[in-house]
Amino acid sequence: MLKQFQQGRFEIKEVVTCFLEFGGKILILKRSEKVGTYQGKWAGVSGYVETTPDKQALKEIREETGLRKSDIKLIRKGKPFEILDERLKRKWIIHSYLFHINNPDKIRINWEHTESKWIFPRELSNYSTVPELKETLNKCINRRRHKEIIG
Repeated sequence: MLKQFQQGRFEIKEVVTCFLEFGGKILILKRSEKVGTYQGKWAGVSGYVETTPDKQALKEIREETGLRKSDIKLIRKGKPFEILDERLKRKWIIHSYLFHINNPDKIRINWEHTESKWIFPRELSNYSTVPELKETLNKCINRRRHKEIIG
């Protein structure tokens, strides 16, 4: 696998994945058939990095949920990490974020998703998700708030 990567057989893509938290639950979104990858899989708010990861996180939240900067508060930003997807021949560099939101009733999902659900993080393994979504969440959960959020 490493040899293939060194020979340039993996495309590198940077993405942000944002988790929105309210009342100890996180928002997961089911990806529509209109998106480029992982159709029908559950994910957080996500998108390709076109600017800085921090700016992209806010842009994706606005586009995919309708929430503005004043509607959210950053709890923690995770350390970026890599995922190799052999099937897609892609190396994902993931920038993860956890935000608290003030009012879940304001959320309006866009065409990128067909459903949304509020779940306890421990329930994440019950869903068919994009690769390593649970690991991505764990990267941005502060140990101090871990019990409060994960339960």
